[in-house]
Amino acid sequence: MYDICHYDSPLGGITLACDEKGLTGLWFDGQKYFGGGILKGDMKYKYSKENPPVLEQTKKWLDLYFDGQAPDFTPPLHLTGSEFRHSVWEILLEIPYGRTTTYKEIAREIASRRGIESMSAQAVGGAVGHNPVSIIVPCHRVLGTDGSMTGYAGGVDKKIRLLTLEKADLTISGI
Repeated sequence: MYDICHYDSPLGGITLACDEKGLTGLWFDGQKYFGGGILKGDMKYKYSKENPPVLEQTKKWLDLYFDGQAPDFTPPLHLTGSEFRHSVWEILLEIPYGRTTTYKEIAREIASRRGIESMSAQAVGGAVGHNPVSIIVPCHRVLGTDGSMTGYAGGVDKKIRLLTLEKADLTISGI
């Protein structure tokens, strides 16, 4: 069973979802891959009047974030996906507030951690694009190799606004 609630952000509506283990989804309303399968088919979910603690923690995190602060905690997460996607999402969580990296740098880091020669930046891009917990798992901090604002399931305009909010250094840095 998933609990769902709505959050009004300065960038538009956000839908939050959690299960008993943690936050499972955070999507801008209407974004690509919205609902990540939770809001479709035979998945069981309910809109919460009394939000579980993880949704309250997430709302507090978002309040701090949209107030221009770097939250000093992460709500409990329960991300579902392949081992590869998890490895990419773990690296996303390592990107500091206000910093950026590239798909290519993430691919290099995964290759290094796996002890292999190389990894496809395009494969990394697919995993980044399917991140079910936008903003908190900061996929908006990933840029094209040339520093371009490529790809963001919530829209490139939101990516730019999130990086602006963070006063991000758009100089490409490592992880």
